[in-house]
Amino acid sequence: MFADDPLWYKDAIIYELHVRAFHDANADGMGDFRGLTQKLDYLQDLGVTALWLLPFSPSPWRDDGYDISDYTGVHPSYGTLRDFQNFLREAHRRGLRVITEIVVNHTSDQHPWFQRARRAAPGSKYRDFYVWSDSPDRYKEARIIFKDFETSNWTWDPVAKSYYWHRFYSHQPDLNYDSPHVREAVKEVADFWLDMGVDAFRLDAIPYLYERDGTNCENLPETHEYLKELRAYIDQRFPGRMLLAEANQWPEDSIAYFGKGDECNMAFHFPLMPRLFMALRMEDRFPILEIMAQTPDIPSNCQWAIFLRNHDELTLEMVTDDERDYMYRMYAHDRQMRINLGIRRRLAPLLGNDRRKVELLNALLFSMPGTPVLYYGDEIGMGDNIYLGDRNGVRTPMQWSPDRNAGFSRANPQQLYLPVIIDPEYHYEAVNVEGQQNNPHSLLWWMKRIIEQRKRHKAFGRGSLEFLTPSNRRVLAFVRRCEDEAVLVVANLSRFPQHAELDLSRFKGLTPVEVFGRAPFPVVGDAPYLVSLGGHGFYWFALESRLKSKESITFGEASAAAKPALRIGSLAEVSSGEPPEALMNLLPAFLQTRRWFLSKGRTILNAAVVDVISPPGTSAFLSIVRVEYAEGDPDLYIMPGSLATGEQAQRLLNDSPDVVFARVEANDGSSGVLYSGLFDPKLNDALLGAMARRRRIRGRSGGELIGSHTRAFRSLWGSDRPSLEPSVMPGEQRNTSIAFGDRFVFKLFRRIEAGTNPEIEMTAFLAQQGFKHAPRVAGTLEYQDSRGEVMSVGVLHGYSANQGSAWRYTLDHLGRFFESALARPEIIEPAPLASAAIEIPAEVADLLGEYAESARLMGQRIGEMHAVLGSDHSNRDFAPEPFTDHYRMGLYHGLTAEAGRALAALENAAAALPADVQAEARQVLDRADAIRAKFRVVRDHRFETMRLRSHGDLNLRQLLYLGNDFTIIDFEGLPMRAYGERRLKRSPLRDVAAMLRSFHYAANAVRFGRVPGIAPRAGAADALERWADFWSSWVGALFLAGYFGATKDAGFLPSSPQDIRALLEVFILEKALMEMTVELADRPDWLVIPMRGIISIV
Repeated sequence: MFADDPLWYKDAIIYELHVRAFHDANADGMGDFRGLTQKLDYLQDLGVTALWLLPFSPSPWRDDGYDISDYTGVHPSYGTLRDFQNFLREAHRRGLRVITEIVVNHTSDQHPWFQRARRAAPGSKYRDFYVWSDSPDRYKEARIIFKDFETSNWTWDPVAKSYYWHRFYSHQPDLNYDSPHVREAVKEVADFWLDMGVDAFRLDAIPYLYERDGTNCENLPETHEYLKELRAYIDQRFPGRMLLAEANQWPEDSIAYFGKGDECNMAFHFPLMPRLFMALRMEDRFPILEIMAQTPDIPSNCQWAIFLRNHDELTLEMVTDDERDYMYRMYAHDRQMRINLGIRRRLAPLLGNDRRKVELLNALLFSMPGTPVLYYGDEIGMGDNIYLGDRNGVRTPMQWSPDRNAGFSRANPQQLYLPVIIDPEYHYEAVNVEGQQNNPHSLLWWMKRIIEQRKRHKAFGRGSLEFLTPSNRRVLAFVRRCEDEAVLVVANLSRFPQHAELDLSRFKGLTPVEVFGRAPFPVVGDAPYLVSLGGHGFYWFALESRLKSKESITFGEASAAAKPALRIGSLAEVSSGEPPEALMNLLPAFLQTRRWFLSKGRTILNAAVVDVISPPGTSAFLSIVRVEYAEGDPDLYIMPGSLATGEQAQRLLNDSPDVVFARVEANDGSSGVLYSGLFDPKLNDALLGAMARRRRIRGRSGGELIGSHTRAFRSLWGSDRPSLEPSVMPGEQRNTSIAFGDRFVFKLFRRIEAGTNPEIEMTAFLAQQGFKHAPRVAGTLEYQDSRGEVMSVGVLHGYSANQGSAWRYTLDHLGRFFESALARPEIIEPAPLASAAIEIPAEVADLLGEYAESARLMGQRIGEMHAVLGSDHSNRDFAPEPFTDHYRMGLYHGLTAEAGRALAALENAAAALPADVQAEARQVLDRADAIRAKFRVVRDHRFETMRLRSHGDLNLRQLLYLGNDFTIIDFEGLPMRAYGERRLKRSPLRDVAAMLRSFHYAANAVRFGRVPGIAPRAGAADALERWADFWSSWVGALFLAGYFGATKDAGFLPSSPQDIRALLEVFILEKALMEMTVELADRPDWLVIPMRGIISIV
């Protein structure tokens, strides 16, 4: 469930909430545990890792539940103990720890202990559960905390005929810790909740446990002795649990609650919080530096808890009188905003609802030393109601939607425990979760992103702190360091732009990389480092060596030892599809190594699992992963996973390391590997079964996997129903295909989006029109998300018995061709680009052999496909459309824009290219004007031609060689483009140009040793290059002859050979520029192929 880390609280993000205020499931106007459980997915999505629940035990509710009348129960308004247990189980299942309150200082005067004590004889063990006195004059040095409500710490009880002691309200008598029975009773309460699975306790009002004459009755040695006793007791019985001290004290006093690491694990840093607000208002870092200078070092196993706001007032106890007066004047000018020694306001109203200030203070909260605590509603900028009395103004219902009662409850609005916020600026119709979830620029989404970055950087939770002191006091700068990680934080406390010169000389040679956008800044040198910031702006910089980035983790074909190892709570976490946090942190680097990942040139900001589908009877799963980038829209990817243990795990590491994502090691000593689920036969069988039986498999986040099949399914399977053993097909690049025996091929689409994948539409249409040279659709898999949007996940096609792809067949032929050609004394001239059928000389036909007919046949089949695609004028989705003037102008501007992007990418990368490639890159760049001029024919000349639905990604790999014929496959178009763009009707000559470029690629693969039997060797490079040009030109001519023969009567091509040639040259150039962009990202040494194609055209 959780990694075995006793210091888990150092990396936690704590979310504080009141069960009463969060969500009402039974429509009684009061939040409850069932309602809270229903909202756990929201909290998981937010990214927090621990939930701090305010008191939920039975209580008269005179102090918001801090007046407890039964320590081992649940208030009936919140549900039952069973409801709490279900909540706890569901929270743990989502990786959320639970922190509850244990109010150790006092009880309600309605607690059975007090009722028994007031009637017990003086001096008896029951009487001694509380502190009694015959006089209210004892402990006069103890301050009165709630001055607005109480005049004394003693209250007369007419039943006991004695005064009882209370540090807070008079209805909250303090327990007597001098009584051993009280100390044991508190341990029993701890046992009750820890036994149930609670992860931590917040110890309320911990400094006030003991009273002694002549002292202020705070922070007494006896208190610390008992805390050590309690800590040792819990550590022995419940290792890995945590105690959080609420000690509103100065740092030098608060540190005592850590002891020597043997008292509380955590304590609140109360004095820091008001000084963050002071520094912001004063536009000066001094208040922060001063209080941190006064903060002593703490034991290594301890941690501060830091916060901006919570359920109480913004306390001003730990500030000077002058500072308190300043805070009142700046943040609480209306006396209605003040209570006790503090300010009763939420974060957004305190900051005037200034989004930049809210972001800046949260950036400091998440980067200063300590574990951040986020108060419910502050992630959406909720407002408050200062007129509700006490501190209820900051405890109003959570605002979920613009519906009645803010979506908090279905009850009559008058039944609500407190009214929802209707202030115009913070009205629940304007400020709510639903609205902000749908807006990626909202505060909620910003909070998700900063929480994610906090969790990614260990230095924030466990690192050292080093302040930098630039001369500009309006700029706060510090470095957090942990092991080999260093993060620089720079914040502008002023509302105006500022600059600062930072002494980063000890980080010389490192590159500050802005963590949100992954943008590298200039390398640190000897000179002061200049940083400029906008008003209330901030930066988080990861100081990295660009030679060895954090993302250089080895995946791919790494050895078993090099595979990253993940420590997790149990193997069940992985097999259930629940991704551990450590695994998610590795995902961006892993994606960059996959051929099917289509955004290698983009900086990944975040990768998160949004749903998990686990087919019954397997340990495998399909994860739906949302990938966000520094620029552009996010993508959804399908990532199948499975868990292997024992011999199977070792076999995968030894024989198939490329399919292994990571090694996993559980707390119980068990281990295994997480690998691609498509190599798990059980998952493949489950996917086929879902299509065969039209099953629906529900996901963990409310989505569904939906299988279906067509009429062709049974006929393709055959009446004999042979075994359908699955096997992953090699050579797939953009998706993944699985063969089921010799009957079916299932293609899993890796990148998905709303709507039907064009491959399904295209193959279904071709089959309907009787085209025999494309696979038949046998079934589909779709994913329907929780909002009802349907996305294609995969398609099942009939299997075509074949001898491999036309690419492989072509390379085999090229081996024989080059062997014969290189033996000839002279090189035959290449063919011109043909716009009609041409005669092939006999010696050319002799050199090409049987491939001449194959090239002609490929052209014929593609021509026949285009003829079918342009045949149905009644089908709106496939009816041909004219090549209008408006389309020409749009096409021209699109071509020039693509050229501009491709040339800019080449210019930026030119200096880093191999020396032999740089010269040709310069030739291409020098032809930039000629390239743009080549495209002007589209703008300036009117073409009488038609646009059709076409293949869109045609090349030799998209044809299967059947021995005497070809089948065309992979009709989805360019996978990196959106479905809408792939469905656009274009000139069919684009497909033709793509095939001509593919022939050019195949011939020039000889340069890289990819042609069987032909090794590049010194002295033969020029001859190989010229014969490659010869081969690709004549094969292209034969291909065109076959194509034009099949389309001569179709009517969708220009009638003029000159127009055909002009369009072919335009589309060949367009394709070569696209290839150049792809090779820049994937294989820079192969750049010479598309660059020579460009040079030959212009």
